[in-house]
Amino acid sequence: MSEILTIQNETLNNLLADLQISGYIPSANVMALVQAESRFIKDLKINVGNAINNTQYLSRKEAVLIALAVAVNEKFVLLQESFTTLAKETGASDAEIAEVVACTSLMNTNNVFYRFRHFMQKDFYNNQPAGIKMSIMMNPVTGKEFFELLSLVISAVNGCEMCVSSHEQSVLQHGASESKIFEAVKAGSIIKGLITVLA
Repeated sequence: MSEILTIQNETLNNLLADLQISGYIPSANVMALVQAESRFIKDLKINVGNAINNTQYLSRKEAVLIALAVAVNEKFVLLQESFTTLAKETGASDAEIAEVVACTSLMNTNNVFYRFRHFMQKDFYNNQPAGIKMSIMMNPVTGKEFFELLSLVISAVNGCEMCVSSHEQSVLQHGASESKIFEAVKAGSIIKGLITVLA
């Protein structure tokens, strides 16, 4: 085993330790990177660390809950468990964690529905009442600003232009800055990239 390969394994192990993941069985994607002595593992570790530990506009709790939402969205149980543990360490309650799951589910519903409307651009579909129950949005335990921010991140991950635009406006109306939005979406995109490698 070459020195570079050893370093890459050490970097990977440090990344997994940071995420409190034990007993991980490397995916084919991880093995491809390690065997090729890819420098990307180091980039990934730095990016993930910055996304959840070194944020300027998000609290660590907010960053970890965003990471949890992306893990839920991508159905990656290993990271869902990891980020649930990390979220609790930042003071997240069971109700807040449950709301992250509920928000992610609701956005998956809305992203499909409103993307269809946007694709079709037909008056008939646009004029029909959605009929989708969304009472969870009225008084979220995480607060309106963060709930809308989480909705925006998941909508960006799922590629729904209408939902992204709508939630971006709502987040700003609730007092968040464009810098915070930018950082939140970047964090979500990094976790999406992490899942691509680990899964």
